[in-house]
Amino acid sequence: MIDFELSEEQRAVRSAVRQFITKEVMPLESQVLLNEREGRPGIDRETLRDLQAKARKHGYWGINTPEEYGGMAVGPVMSAIIAGEAGRTFVPFRFGGSADNILYAGTPEQQEEFLLPTIEGDRRSCFAITEPGAGSDARSIRTRAVRDGDEWIINGEKIFITNGNEADFVMVFAVTNPELGANGGVTCFLVDRDMGWESTPIPTMGEWGPASLSFQDVRVPHRNILGEEGHGFDLAMQWIGQGRYMIPAGALGAAERMIEMAVEHANSRISMGKPIAEYQAIQWHIADSAVELDAARWLTLHAAWEVEQGRDARHASSVAKLYGTNMANRVVDRVLQIHGGMGYTKELPLERWYRELRLLRIFEGTDEIQKRTIARNLLRGHVKVGASLS
Repeated sequence: MIDFELSEEQRAVRSAVRQFITKEVMPLESQVLLNEREGRPGIDRETLRDLQAKARKHGYWGINTPEEYGGMAVGPVMSAIIAGEAGRTFVPFRFGGSADNILYAGTPEQQEEFLLPTIEGDRRSCFAITEPGAGSDARSIRTRAVRDGDEWIINGEKIFITNGNEADFVMVFAVTNPELGANGGVTCFLVDRDMGWESTPIPTMGEWGPASLSFQDVRVPHRNILGEEGHGFDLAMQWIGQGRYMIPAGALGAAERMIEMAVEHANSRISMGKPIAEYQAIQWHIADSAVELDAARWLTLHAAWEVEQGRDARHASSVAKLYGTNMANRVVDRVLQIHGGMGYTKELPLERWYRELRLLRIFEGTDEIQKRTIARNLLRGHVKVGASLS
């Protein structure tokens, strides 16, 4: 039997999260736009933590965090649904109580020093694998770590690191055995900022504020290796793979709200004596957007379901990310067009979304990488055509 209905619990959670986002977060949108126009962060850390504290009072804390660490552990499908609701606003809000999934691989001492403070929001992390010459090809990283007694000396540069300017510590991946490379020669290190690495902001077309990180003879204790020496690349792929289906999940919320804006504007905007909703060109924009939104929703929820069932969801996640992120880019373009000149101004959030959503087709696996993955899986027989129904 195929059941396309959300459970009663899932509907209740979705409704509660939407109410929170609508009541507590969306009212900040005009201030966020003003802050960004004046060169300030859209939302300061204190405001974010206040919002997270309010959400915690409503029971939303540690969406993906295991219960033994005080989290909700709602599972992949519910996480995707919540991400969709949070995506209905461009305010850079995220629910508190979470930490990078690979930090759970740490020793008890590392968890005490890095994991638990991150869950509580007292420390901020960043994940650093991308380099100037190693973006989609993560196996080509050149940052080097050489052992010196009970320490490692790290030299190299990382680039386009999310939260790199704000982070208190970094999970940095470095080559520790050049002969083995990604096949047993890359190690992940937990490195506090006060150990000597530096960050520099990278200006972008959107409000995403990545950084380049510089490591010059940064000394790190051997005890700060996360996981096993030489097996950092496996941790990196675990980090990247978990989040892939969550990217289109967030895009669903943005697309849904923009289509709602398009419908409202089309019904109220009068041109040549009648609402523009009566013109076929506008109707087709709205119809195409609605159809693509539903298609992306089912692809994304299916990928999340596969993860929840313990299946290998890499193929489904690539399909969801490729289609879902492109869907959101097409929708924002159509909705901006429907709004005409006003859509292009900073009075509405559309131009902001236009810039922000473009990033989704690049980070954590570009369109081209997703297509390569999907095609390779089919051509090599790893996945059969129509396997999503098997």
